[in-house]
Formats: sequence, structure tokens, C-alpha cells
Amino acid sequence: MPNIVVLVKQVPDTYSERKLASADHTLDRASADAVLDEINERAVEEALQIKEAQGGEVTVLTVGPERATDAIRKALSMGADKAVHVSDESLHGADIIQTAKVLAKAIGTVEGHDLIIAGNESTDGVGGAIPAMIAELLGLPQLTHARKVEIDGTSVKVERETDTGRTFLEASLPAVISVGEKINDPRYPSFKGIMAAKKKPVTTLTVADLGIDAGEVGLANAATSVLESAPKPPRAAGQQITDEGDGGSKIAEYLVSQKLI
Repeated sequence: MPNIVVLVKQVPDTYSERKLASADHTLDRASADAVLDEINERAVEEALQIKEAQGGEVTVLTVGPERATDAIRKALSMGADKAVHVSDESLHGADIIQTAKVLAKAIGTVEGHDLIIAGNESTDGVGGAIPAMIAELLGLPQLTHARKVEIDGTSVKVERETDTGRTFLEASLPAVISVGEKINDPRYPSFKGIMAAKKKPVTTLTVADLGIDAGEVGLANAATSVLESAPKPPRAAGQQITDEGDGGSKIAEYLVSQKLI
């Protein structure tokens, strides 16, 4: 009966206008609607399917501000059993390396976990490296970009689809898996699930609780930072070409002027 930790993240809705804060060029999360990242819904769904087939327990884990509790509740309403929320002002502007270290420490607070499932990349950072970093920090095998997952006793098998074919991976548990968008279709929370989520336990931790010095994380200590940003320019009007027998030549001339051919 595998006990599973699912890494989830609250991100700005892709249908909202997303922008950077003018003060420090970090993501302005207050300017857009916040949602549970869609790829994380698929990660939660995969964990729930494994639980329904083999038993065990599903814990969702996130690092984020207080409002990230909404994403946690969404995952709990889908059927996850409990949650861990790392929330600390000192993490503002944390880079991907700091985030991976915090997540690895937080995973260690979940007793008896056999499997860690994450999405292959978030829609806000699009780093795509967190699962591999966590596997390295924890000394666990990594099976990334999974389209199909199978748990067989103390081992896990993954099918990965690439542009050139399929790759089959296998490792002993515990292990880290990242899933792609083709892994499954996530369920919608039922009314019963939404009500039950309000009573499920959520443990809130600070970086101090994880044994991390607040002076080692955050924007001031990040390995990367944005030095300058500007809003994207407004869309310019397109160039209309009237075909008077020379339409093809005019299109070719335009493409040459734009250095497209």
C-alpha cells in the first residue's frame, strides 16, 4: 500500500493577464486569478487512482503564500487525505534551487512515503527541473515525463512518450515521478468531496520548522533574478496585401523584409 506525496502549486490562471511586480520584478500574484495548476490536478488524479487500486494514503504538499490554501483544498476535495503547506514570507522570490531544497525538507516530514508525484513543469515558472532536483537531493531514482505509471509491489514502472518513440523505465520504491499532460483526465470534485475537504488536516510549516535559515532563502539569496522588465508592446495592425496578380510576390517580399525567408 504505497503512501504518496503529491507536489502541487497554485499559479496564476492562464486566462488572466499575468505580469511582474514593478518593485522587484517577481511574479505579481495578486494581479491575476489563482488556481491549482492543471498538471498538478493530473498528478493528484494519478495518486488517487493508485490509492484506489492498492490502498495507502495521499498527502499533497505545496510551498506558497497563504492564499495557496485554495489550491490545497481543491486537491483535498478531489480525494487526497491530508496536506502540508510551507508558507513563509522569507520565501518571496525564491529561485528553483531554493524551492527544491524546501520541498525536499518538507517531504521528509511526511512519514512513510513511498512515492513522490509531481507535474513535469508549472505553467508560471516552466522550469521543468523541480522533480529531478528533489530526486537528487533525496537520493532517489527519478522517472520523469510519465504517460503511464504502474506500481508492482516494491517497484514502479513508467512509460514515457517522446517524439521518437516510447521509453520504459523501472525503479525500486521510494522514487520520484513526474507526469505529463497525457497521463489522465482529472476528476471533478464532488459536493461530498468539497465538504469533506474542509475537515481534512492541513499542517502549516515555516522554513524554521524545516531547519532552514530564513537568511538563506528568498530573492536576496537567489541564484537568479530579473534585472529589468517591461510590458509587452501592444499588437500592431497587420499588413494587408491585395492580390492584383502579384500577390505571391508581395507576400514573398514581406517575408523577406521580416527575415522569415
